[in-house]
Amino acid sequence: MEFTITNQAAALYKKEILLQKGESLRLYVRVGGVGSGGFSVGVMKDQPTPTSFKVEREGIVFFITEDDFWYFDGMTIDYEEDLGYFDFSNPKFDQLDHPEPKNQL
Repeated sequence: MEFTITNQAAALYKKEILLQKGESLRLYVRVGGVGSGGFSVGVMKDQPTPTSFKVEREGIVFFITEDDFWYFDGMTIDYEEDLGYFDFSNPKFDQLDHPEPKNQL
């Protein structure tokens, strides 16, 4: 499992959700996004399980449970402050809202 969340993105989550140092935020696959009815990244305060993949940034533990590894493996979450925009990217998929593996016939 490979996952990256930048310090800028982590700091914004921490600020907007009012997270304190040592708290945990679960990242999960959300189905039924705006407009297309596709997939998106959901977030919620929660505690990791023993098999969760964990990354600590800005004193916050960001974690993903095994059921969602398929979507987040290879993903980078960044925040572009100048644009006020979260950037979610994963080179495994052309589109994150309708993820299909690249090079599929």
